Amino acid sequence: LGAVICIIASVPLAASPARALPGGTDNASVASGAAASPGPQRSLSALHGAGGSAGPPALPGAPAASAHPLPPGPLFSRFLCTPLAAACPSGAQQGDAAGAAPGEREELLLLQSTAEQLRQTALQQEARIRADQDTIRELTGKLGRCESGLPRGLQGAGPRRDTMADGSWDSPALILELEDAVRALRDRIDRLEQELPARVNLSAAPAPVSAVPAGLHSKMDQLEGQLLAQVLALEKERAALSHSGRRQRQEMEKELDVLQGRVAELEHGSSAYSPPDAFKISIPIRNNYMYARVRKVLPELYAFTACMWLRSRSSSTGQGTPFSYSVPGQANEIVLLEAGHEPMELLINDKVAQLPLSLKDNGWHHICIAWTTRDGLWSAYQDGELQGSGENLAAWHPIKPHGILILGQEQDTLGGRFDATQAFVGDITQFNLWDHALTPAQVLGIANCTAPLLGNVLPWEDKLVEAFGGATKAAFDVCKGKAKA
Repeated sequence: LGAVICIIASVPLAASPARALPGGTDNASVASGAAASPGPQRSLSALHGAGGSAGPPALPGAPAASAHPLPPGPLFSRFLCTPLAAACPSGAQQGDAAGAAPGEREELLLLQSTAEQLRQTALQQEARIRADQDTIRELTGKLGRCESGLPRGLQGAGPRRDTMADGSWDSPALILELEDAVRALRDRIDRLEQELPARVNLSAAPAPVSAVPAGLHSKMDQLEGQLLAQVLALEKERAALSHSGRRQRQEMEKELDVLQGRVAELEHGSSAYSPPDAFKISIPIRNNYMYARVRKVLPELYAFTACMWLRSRSSSTGQGTPFSYSVPGQANEIVLLEAGHEPMELLINDKVAQLPLSLKDNGWHHICIAWTTRDGLWSAYQDGELQGSGENLAAWHPIKPHGILILGQEQDTLGGRFDATQAFVGDITQFNLWDHALTPAQVLGIANCTAPLLGNVLPWEDKLVEAFGGATKAAFDVCKGKAKA
């Protein structure tokens, strides 16, 4: 289509009816045909151009045609080459070319458009096939990397904890499932690669071409989604195992630290061990903000015994308040106080009894106070010895529950309004409280460290005592410390 058609035309010097042309047609018939028929003239005019004559052109120097016949002259041939946009009719069809030219032109245009559509379809299908081949190569590479990387991860992982619901890395079922999935994906890719040459041969058929890449892309998307799901699952499993391993390592390090500390204690002897009740509360200066609070609610009491070890460091008169217990509506439910030059006093429900006790030598002393609501009987012990007793101290008054017990400060309201002049300065340890009166023998056993006893209402434990305002809590065994002193 659109090629250059070359027509070999024999042009005589003069029209002679007696001279025959090489194709079996004489010059006379050609000349008469040229004069009588407009079709051949139009054809020759197309060959020579729009401005040519109807007959064949005469050579230079040749005489014009006339009615008298000329003697036959020699013939020569000349090539007339003209590019045509459509097919040129043959010599045998020149007679009816005028009538058939419009129909042939329409058919020619139709053929041209059909050929162009086929060419565009072939180019599109070629581009799609190349894209599919690139996708197959990419997925094959990913599958190869997955196959090559999976066994190494499984071999180097070692025994692992079961951190996912479908099993651990060492599970044979999980390994077989992954191998089957990889094998199935490889088989699908091989089948797709084998089907590509057969699909290339169908490029001439424009109708089913669009359906092939769509189905292929759908399968590729499914395969890629499956691969991505497997990769994400592996990444999650790896992250979970890494987090679990890090947590286990931290726990093991903590346990090792504890064991090393324990070994160090054992190497330095048993003196490094500190029981839960071996601590003291220290208040270094007189103020209204340093104190310790007992974090336990007391029940209603009809009798009690309160024992403690005290070491006063007061440089002025008055030892302050070793402890005070207040309840809603009564700030002085139980108070042990020494203010100014007055002797130490015991207050119960604002009722006062003076105690013959002294802490002015700045040494450790064991103090016990026993009281019962019946007749208001009370007893005071220092260092295991009975120093005094009395009665009618808040007789028949029960100690109210749900109060606040403070060490080192005197409460003017429930849990607050401390007065610096009534603060205790020194150390307090082994504060225990019982709901009955101890016997003199029990008090003596506690004081000389031969029969230690914890209170049944309030024991001296580290978790029950909290220091505030700068008061310190330090490990201390009073019996060993007293012996060293």
